[in-house]
Parts: sequence; C-alpha cells; structure tokens
Amino acid sequence: MRRVSQFLAAKGKCVGFVPTMGALHEGHLSLIRKARQENDAVIVSVFVNPAQFSMGEDYDKYPRAIKNDAVLAEDAGCDILFHPSPEALYPDGFSCFVHTGRVSEVLCGISRPGHFTGVATICLKLFNIVMPHRVYMGRKDYQQAVIIKRMVRDLNINTDIKVLPTVRESSGLAMSSRNDYLSPRQRSFAATIYKSLKKAAMLIEEGEQNPDRIKAIIRGMLFGRSVAVEYIVIVRPDTLEEIKCIAGSVLIALAVRLGQTRLIDNILVNKR
Repeated sequence: MRRVSQFLAAKGKCVGFVPTMGALHEGHLSLIRKARQENDAVIVSVFVNPAQFSMGEDYDKYPRAIKNDAVLAEDAGCDILFHPSPEALYPDGFSCFVHTGRVSEVLCGISRPGHFTGVATICLKLFNIVMPHRVYMGRKDYQQAVIIKRMVRDLNINTDIKVLPTVRESSGLAMSSRNDYLSPRQRSFAATIYKSLKKAAMLIEEGEQNPDRIKAIIRGMLFGRSVAVEYIVIVRPDTLEEIKCIAGSVLIALAVRLGQTRLIDNILVNKR
C-alpha cells in the first residue's frame, strides 16, 4: 500500500480515502461515491481495529464480510481496497499511541475509556500509509470526526477531513454495521431515536433555550421502549462542551442500548 501511495503521489494524483471497519452499508458507499467525484484515485480501508475495543466489547463478533465489501466498494467507485492484518499494523512490541485529550473523555469517551486513543492511532497510521489528500467520514460518528480533525490540525497532517451527512434507513435509524445485531422488534423501537432528536430540534428552533427541558423530552420519548439511555447531551459542535443555555449552533447527541447493542446518533441545530 505504501508503494502504491508513493506511485500515485509521484504521478500527481489526488487521492481520496475512506477508512472503514467493513460490513459496508449505504453510509459507507455514500462516502466512497463522494470521494470518486472529487479525486483521481479512491482508496478504501477495511480493518476491524482491535485497539478501539475494550474488554467485553464486540471485537470478536463484529461483522466481517470482506468479499461482499470488495464488490460493494468497487461498484461505488473504489480503485484500491486496503485490507491489512492486525499483525501488520500492530507488530510485536508496538507501544506508541495518540493521546487525544479532553475532547475524547466526554460523551462516548466516558463509557468507552481508551476508545478514541485507538481510533486516533489507527487513523494516524492509515493516513501515513495511504497519504490521502482528502479523508471522508460520516457525521453519525460526530465525536470521532471532531477528534480526527483536531489531530490533523495539531499534528500538522497534510490532509483534508470531509464530514458528510448521516445516511439513514427509511425509518430514520442511522445506518450502522451494528444494526444487524438488532431484532425486528428492536429495530422498530430504534426508529424512535431519530424521532426524538427531530422533536428536540423543532423545539429549539421554536425558541426553547433550556437544555434540561430538551433532554427530558428526549428521555421521555425513549422511556418504556426497551431503550437504556447512556447519555443525552447538548453541546457546542466544535468543542463538545455542554451548554447551560441554548444559543447559536448546538449538537444534540445521544447513546443508547437496545439489549446488548449500543447505538449513537446526533443532530445539528442552528438556533437563530
């Protein structure tokens, strides 16, 4: 992969890169298509990163379907599929990780300590190998995108991070590889997640300024639907700091569990 990247650079080719953990769905494919529109070459990585899974999480059962991923990626416009082994990226004696600071210690970072260290480390390694001009990520993983953009800025990495809108199922459920874990009944319940976010956004746009009232409404809509709420927050989009009064642009983000399946979602709201 490094030799191919160097060859593309020598030819002056603009490279678009989509890092994934595989089990590709329409959300990933939308990123690949956008990369195809904006670049000379498109590289997609498929790597289930062990460094971002904590003990007891779903690393071993995370869906893996590399043959199907290869077909889907090619059809969407991928030129090169990079599928390294864990041993290739984490050889014996590996000990250097990227510390991502306070922005990784809030929201998902509270229940998943070390997760974003693993995410940032693998992204830095992949960026160094692929040497992309542009990297494409989805807004569903909003905190991840904020962290990676900050890492690129702070470490002077020569790439541009593009964050594209969340792709949703017809019910509004944000597309995720983990949705396959859901039973039909749980998937039906999961549609309420986005409905609650849209309701909250509407109330803010109509003038509600109290974050606690908004969070209570979201929690009320999820109550009794077999959903265990991990967090509901209203934060500044750039810093992820919680706010006491809603004004300007805000991000409403949440994480819930349906059975053993953890789902995240968010919505950006511009209060005038």
